[in-house]
Amino acid sequence: MAASASSFAANKFLQPVNSTRSIDNNKKKTLLGNQLKDSSFFLGSAKKLYMKKPFSSQNSKSRSNGVFAVSELITKDEGLELYEDMVLGRAFEDMCAQMYYRGKMFGFVHLYNGQEAVSTGFIKLLKKEDSVVSTYRDHVHALSKGVPARQVMSELFGKTTGCCRGQGGSMHMFSKEHNVLGGFAFIGEGIPVATGAAFTSKYRREVMKEADCDHVTMAFFGDGTCNNGQFFECLNMAALWKLPIIFVVENNLWAIGMSHLRSTSDPEIWKKGPAFGMPGVHVDGMDVLKVREVAKEAVARARRGDGPTLVECETYRFRGHSLADPDELRDPAEKNHYAARDPISALKKYMFENNLASEAELKAIDKKIDELVEEAVEFADESPHPVRSQLLENVFADPKGFGIGPDGRYRCEDPKFTEGTAHV
Repeated sequence: MAASASSFAANKFLQPVNSTRSIDNNKKKTLLGNQLKDSSFFLGSAKKLYMKKPFSSQNSKSRSNGVFAVSELITKDEGLELYEDMVLGRAFEDMCAQMYYRGKMFGFVHLYNGQEAVSTGFIKLLKKEDSVVSTYRDHVHALSKGVPARQVMSELFGKTTGCCRGQGGSMHMFSKEHNVLGGFAFIGEGIPVATGAAFTSKYRREVMKEADCDHVTMAFFGDGTCNNGQFFECLNMAALWKLPIIFVVENNLWAIGMSHLRSTSDPEIWKKGPAFGMPGVHVDGMDVLKVREVAKEAVARARRGDGPTLVECETYRFRGHSLADPDELRDPAEKNHYAARDPISALKKYMFENNLASEAELKAIDKKIDELVEEAVEFADESPHPVRSQLLENVFADPKGFGIGPDGRYRCEDPKFTEGTAHV
């Protein structure tokens, strides 16, 4: 890693000038229009942030309109891996929309279109033993971590071949094998789980003396969560104990239908990191290479025992909050502005300009992913639904489903207790 160990120290960042904290409500109303005139401007911050000591290497190459300079060109293999993962996420979510409107999926389904640079930029740097904790917008996080597309699609279809045997659905992806510790329906509830996973890694290394346990945890959540108490409590705990965790804020600028600028006294979320004694970093979440550069240093810090990092990725979702959302609250000009900054198109352009891939190679990846997603749908559609007896599994701590009574016996063995549930 070209960046020094102190690259993310809180004192390495200059405070931005004219913070939105000082902008009154009338000026906030005109802020969006002014920002859209400048394609490099981020909605959540009044000024871009610069490092006193930017990333550098002998092969450094600056990229325009960015918060950070990329320290070195990615290799061809790395570029193809990033591209394939982002295309998989986009194609999978597009297919989910089709299947939802055809009645193959039920409940709320929240798609990730537009935010792929964040998932790919962070998760593709992880080892299998590292953990990921997601939100209700969790399909693509699971895919990036290696959960097979057919398992994720089957879970969305509510089938037994899903990664949670059909019992989790869209908002609760989980895979023990891939250390995906869940999507969570309520905002903020995954952050304590992620903090606990990070504590486990530290405990195993320092108390159980497992010297090779350098596992890290990534907690993903949105801008709306950053006004939640669990967020602050876990930042404090992680900094206090120097836990190997990266808090990744996917600031897509809208908490359902509430603008981030209207709901937060200081929209610059990254500042909350230094307030707890950890680095706070701000990055363009529509650029996978900038995200990846920040992620590399954050992961390295966690692995070597330097503690947590808070990363604010400013990104944008291309669809409504969920597939039930008509998406009528956001300004069409705002949506068009971010559609023009599509992270997949940006990476594709970068790879062409730097001779990292030919059009034929990328088209081959597109075709491969289309076939993979089609196969996932066929597999999910043909898979069986769970049997009725599975309904009561994993509800209580005991395997029989109704808990253990004070006498130590399973409640289900008491005829009076199960009298009214015989039909179930």
